Order: sequence, then C-alpha cells, then structure tokens
Amino acid sequence: MVSTTISVPGSPALIVPATWRDLMDLRRVERVCFQVDSWPLLDIIGILTVPGIVRLKADIDGELIGFIAGDVRKSRELAWIATICVLPNYRGQGIGSALLSACEERLPVHHIRLSVRASNRSAIQLYLHTGYNRVGLWKKYYQDGEDAMVMEKELRL
Repeated sequence: MVSTTISVPGSPALIVPATWRDLMDLRRVERVCFQVDSWPLLDIIGILTVPGIVRLKADIDGELIGFIAGDVRKSRELAWIATICVLPNYRGQGIGSALLSACEERLPVHHIRLSVRASNRSAIQLYLHTGYNRVGLWKKYYQDGEDAMVMEKELRL
C-alpha cells in the first residue's frame, strides 16, 4: 500500500495528494515555474479534477511549493507525466525527485513518458539520474518554438 504522506529527506516538505482546493496555489506555481508555457485555468482545473490522474503536491507548512500529475493511458500500458514543477527557491533539495518517485509508485503501468524543454539541463539531469532515457524529439513543441525532448522510463511492476 502506498502512503498518502511522504517526507522528503533533508527537507521540511511533505508529499501529499493534491485536490481542487489547490487550484489557485497551483496556478500561481505554474506561472512562476513555466513563465512562457503555464497552463490556462481550464487545464489546471482539469488536471485537478479529471478521474484517473495521479496528482501530488509538495507542501511546506501549508504552502504548495511543487506539483506533479501523472496521466494513465491504460490502453497503451503507458502514463505521461503531464507536469512537474518546484518553485525556484526550493529546487536542489530533492523535492522534484521525491515528487517523481511518489507519482511513479502510484502509476499502475510499465512505461512512463514525459517531455522537457531541450534547454532545461537541470530537469534533464534529474530524469536521467532517475532512470529515464531519451526516446524522441518534438520539434518546435513549445510556444516560443523550442524543441521538447521526450523521455521514457520502464518500471518493474
């Protein structure tokens, strides 16, 4: 059984389920973390309410400082990390890695994919370090024309 609250080693952050009540906080975090490509309000509502999505937040003293969502595609035995973000002041503390691990534990599939800006070296290093491999490139994926690297991890269930 997967615990509902996870401590992040060396950090006061806790990883807990996110709900629709986190809407405004998630919207704020999205805007800070993804200045060019933050999700519109309706997408954030969807990610917080659509059934079948694993959604977790990193929380310090009631403040949402990170978020991840995993979207299961059962028909393909695949899940996508739809988004993962940690506020800049909290990066480098293992919070992103803890969010990723906690989300992966809750995804009942053998393969997980995600996309990341080709220029986001720190995120790419995190994904490589946690077992993801490059499997593709989406040209001019982001609004500003930057490419997205597609990465995948095979899980042992």
